[in-house]
Amino acid sequence: MSNKLSLNNQILLGVVAGAILGFWFMTLGRESQTTQSGLYVAKLVGALFTDLLRMVLIPLVFTSIVVGVANLRLHRQMNRVWQVALIFFVSTMALAVLVGLTAANILQPGSGLQITMFQDAMQDFRVTQMSLSDFFAHFLHSLFQNPIAALAQGNVLAVVIFALLLGIALVVGGERYRNILILMQEFLELILMLVGWIMRLAPFGIMALVLQLVAAQDTGLLETLFKFVAIVLGITLLHGIVVLPLILYLTTGITPFKFWRGGREALITAFATSSSAATLPVTLRCAEQHLHVKRDVAGFVIPLGATMNMDGTALYEAIAALFIANLVGMELSLSQQMIVFLTAMLAAIGAPGIPSAGMVTMAVVLQSVGLPVEAIAILLPVDRILDTVRTMVNVEGDLIGSLVVQKWVKQADSNQ
Repeated sequence: MSNKLSLNNQILLGVVAGAILGFWFMTLGRESQTTQSGLYVAKLVGALFTDLLRMVLIPLVFTSIVVGVANLRLHRQMNRVWQVALIFFVSTMALAVLVGLTAANILQPGSGLQITMFQDAMQDFRVTQMSLSDFFAHFLHSLFQNPIAALAQGNVLAVVIFALLLGIALVVGGERYRNILILMQEFLELILMLVGWIMRLAPFGIMALVLQLVAAQDTGLLETLFKFVAIVLGITLLHGIVVLPLILYLTTGITPFKFWRGGREALITAFATSSSAATLPVTLRCAEQHLHVKRDVAGFVIPLGATMNMDGTALYEAIAALFIANLVGMELSLSQQMIVFLTAMLAAIGAPGIPSAGMVTMAVVLQSVGLPVEAIAILLPVDRILDTVRTMVNVEGDLIGSLVVQKWVKQADSNQ
């Protein structure tokens, strides 16, 4: 790709090229030798890009949190940043679930379909089941782990907690540990340099990921579940295009177009990878370099948001619960929908560190109101396409959260 194009435009070209190639392979058919060869190359390139992002993920999260917390504590801003970030995360997730439940009650996804249509898929499906109390206990247990094991296993939430505590300890220790803080700051600079190098591959990596996404879709299943897919995509985009940007504009005065221009790299990467964690290095880069969030604020809010702030996921799980209720002919009462509201938020905040964690969180929501857990099998064929948009909204929420937190903290300081 021409060096005259900005990285943003190169990434957009990559998305378009990936979509066109994906549709072409879809028309050729999966048995075609051209399709198989093309998908193999795309898989290699896409995996290389996501693996490189994951390679820098844990050191980036660890150093950015430690440095961010230490510097915020030094400026006596830590309490305000923490409080505003938590209020923002909980408020926007609650709003997302409320929007999802309202839309699902009005539009009734699943009406016209019968659970018996999916009986074969459900019979062969098994998922690890947890009660809500077990899930909560497992979640709390996952917060505090051996930091070396957490770093090695890529347990982002445990790394965030340890980094928070270490950052506070560096401040309490004062000048005695000044050299360690300087070392962390220099290490963070090095990691950000690596992220810049990796982003040069982004147009090709994202093109490969979008190609695989388009080519792998089963059009027959999409047609069967069209109403559910359309409602989830429509409501998730409503939250991402209207609700979150409106909160940003009312709070900071930043227009949606200015925000999308600055956060475009992160949003497209989130769409292509379907992983808030893998996108985190790009999200931090966009927040600091394009949206001009202070490194101390971005380094604290965005890694925390990537593990706790999941608007798209919470919204999806709420709509999916009502969709399955309609399939089985069960009308959820107001109190049952309140349970869905709370469990969807809890499940989105932190999945347990066990295999098929995403399925477990969905299972917890269904179990909470007595819906059949096996019905998750119905969602799996369309989950990949839905995951792209909800991950993009999750990442958008993190970026907007960092801007809102910075604005509120700045206003609080100026009022004193």
